[in-house]
Amino acid sequence: MQRGPRNALTDVPGLTVGHAQDDRLKSGVTAILCDPPAVAAVSIIGGSPGTRETDLLEPHNSVQTVDAICLAGGSAFGLDAASGVQAALRAMGRGLKVGPAIVPIVPAAILFDLNNGGDKNWGTYAPYRDLGYTAAMAATSDVATGTIGAGTGANTATVKGGLGTASTVLANGITVGALAAVNPLGSATVGDTACFWAAPFELDDEFGGRGLPMPLPANATAIRTKLDAVTPMANTTIAVIATDVSLTKAEAKRLAVAAHDGFSRALWPSHTPLDGDLIFAVSTGRRPGNLSPADFLSLCAAAAATMARAIARGVHDATPAEGDIKPCWRDLRPTSP
Repeated sequence: MQRGPRNALTDVPGLTVGHAQDDRLKSGVTAILCDPPAVAAVSIIGGSPGTRETDLLEPHNSVQTVDAICLAGGSAFGLDAASGVQAALRAMGRGLKVGPAIVPIVPAAILFDLNNGGDKNWGTYAPYRDLGYTAAMAATSDVATGTIGAGTGANTATVKGGLGTASTVLANGITVGALAAVNPLGSATVGDTACFWAAPFELDDEFGGRGLPMPLPANATAIRTKLDAVTPMANTTIAVIATDVSLTKAEAKRLAVAAHDGFSRALWPSHTPLDGDLIFAVSTGRRPGNLSPADFLSLCAAAAATMARAIARGVHDATPAEGDIKPCWRDLRPTSP
């Protein structure tokens, strides 16, 4: 497998990504816009999700496509961000047309970053609606990573989290892209080292090229979580997996399920009762569908690997900011390569 030219979700044609954040707040929003509207589904495996408009993504429900996906910090307050994305799309004249009405379809998910050292004294209304509008209006093919957008206030058990993305081009020409806001209960790195659990899937040293420590340290599989810190409930990794091949909603659902293997490969532990781990799947339909079983299996495997890489890149690319409660990956003093 090889990565796409941008190594980003936007290597899937039809998708753009915009970020907005408030550094004082230590939180933000990422909007993924679909032009034209794209088939979408969702798989929620974590035990503490926060979502909006996810029921309509089930294969048996009527709406077939979405106009955007919204990822935000702010816990339940962050769900307001989808209203801002909706407003931006409506201003663009984009959305589901129902007679003279235009209704942008924007499923959303949030992560918990309220106790991360930022100033959350926002007054009567949280700022996420305005951040959502700004993120949607800023959408482009270039995807910034690290301490930005929905990953602005993210943390792992050991270091800062962040916003990561990656892409893969399969031998048959199909492209798969992933984007993740990485804020897990667990850790993305192995024991006390700076090595990533996702290392076996790394392409072109995209997150440091350290590989796995050999032999694995004795504490490699010790469970390190935020339960040992001051913010035990500050969790959840939320993500998007996308492809340019045409999929039905049921096939997109299966792709989202498969991409969760990337969480398991990149985070230890993952899918806990205190994480709201969630993946949206998006198909832009630029390539014909009707994949053979072998080709669909390859797509699902690539989705998992690409997701693992996106998660590691989000942590790798995080940058320091005033008031941080965790160091950045770049500040680790590893005990092995």
